[in-house]
Amino acid sequence: MNARPVIDDLSSFWMPFTANRQFKAAPRLLESAKGMYYRSTDGRDVLDGTAGLWCVNAGHCRDEIVDAVQKALGTLDFAPTFQMGHPLAFEAATRVAEVMPEGLDRIFFTNSGSESVDTALKIALAYHRARGEGQRTRLIGRERGYHGVGFGGISVGGIAPNRKTFSGALLPSVDHLPHTHDLARNAFTKGQPSWGEHLAEDLERIVALHDPSTIAAVIVEPLAGSTGVLVPPKGYLQKLREICTKYGILLIFDEVITGFGRLGKATASEYFGVTPDLITMAKAINNAAIPMGAVAAHRNVHDTVVNAGAANAIELFHGYTYSAHPVAMSAAIATLDLYQRDKLFERAASKAEKFESAVHALRDAPFVKDIRNLGLVAGIELEPREGAPGARAYEVFVKCFEAGVLVRYTADILAFSPPLIIEDDQIDQIFGTVRKALESVK
Repeated sequence: MNARPVIDDLSSFWMPFTANRQFKAAPRLLESAKGMYYRSTDGRDVLDGTAGLWCVNAGHCRDEIVDAVQKALGTLDFAPTFQMGHPLAFEAATRVAEVMPEGLDRIFFTNSGSESVDTALKIALAYHRARGEGQRTRLIGRERGYHGVGFGGISVGGIAPNRKTFSGALLPSVDHLPHTHDLARNAFTKGQPSWGEHLAEDLERIVALHDPSTIAAVIVEPLAGSTGVLVPPKGYLQKLREICTKYGILLIFDEVITGFGRLGKATASEYFGVTPDLITMAKAINNAAIPMGAVAAHRNVHDTVVNAGAANAIELFHGYTYSAHPVAMSAAIATLDLYQRDKLFERAASKAEKFESAVHALRDAPFVKDIRNLGLVAGIELEPREGAPGARAYEVFVKCFEAGVLVRYTADILAFSPPLIIEDDQIDQIFGTVRKALESVK
């Protein structure tokens, strides 16, 4: 077999969420992966401390998933799901429904978390219209929330740089809850903070401002990931659920990051004991083998929309060419088999205490401002460098990569979300490498 040619022209690929000029001046390229490790183009093994991008929960290039994808691609490369179907779509939907909270057993397939969010928002609007309350069009997100990059997702999202360039085209009927991050009260909390449940009550203020009869849905991440790992205060999600139920507002949990074992349960909804009306998911649904996402809708939401019109009429004018792509479905089924066979959700729960101890051991490391964690996810917030926000975290990220560990950074926050197959010595390697990197930067 001929060797793959060396890539010496990086100009054509416009990279997403990347400082393109900075990266292309000093590129970091990965050429293969297996288990807990990537391999870089310069021949180094790199321990994956981020499960790729919060998504490779079962570890890289698992044989069972690879075999399923290869078989599917050679059997049915594509089949439409508009007015048609194929068996894998229905099997995958059943399998996903089995691990969702009770009642959320109607599955709409997408191709990404961004598509899942926009789908859930549209389902919420369709639900209220089908009930004869079409005036319910307002959507409520949260400050610092990340819900993908569709116009719906960035409208309900609350990360300013994601919104700024596109602000003139955002959805108009949107409001935002306050975020739950408070360093003065909750710094270095292990697990859920005790302070902050009352912040959910701001939804009452928004309801009073706009009138509940105008509000369709509230969407939050049960645990916010991309903004820098914000763990919900005790009782906060329960309070949101109570208020939404009180006013007939649908509650959407964005579980694109927390779904499929990250907190030691199939969903964060199960972990926290709070059942929303809709759950968005993607990433680990099929171990990121093929682009895929989904929305789990409560049966009542589904039935309200589907039963509202004539039996021969399309009930929801929404979908994607690649919804329920057969190869993605096959990867999902194989991944769910792996999660069950290897008890990976339970394994994640068993590693959470070790993970928590290891990350909080960095409390005395240079520049550490806060540490937050839950399950197999953690964030370390650093003191920003004067006049250069984000620069210190970026340097730590680069130094860790050079030392053979992949971490993630956003602004001055380091984030960690390793595959659920991680071993204790690998946990130690990740945070030992981070300590050395912190000790070497200014």
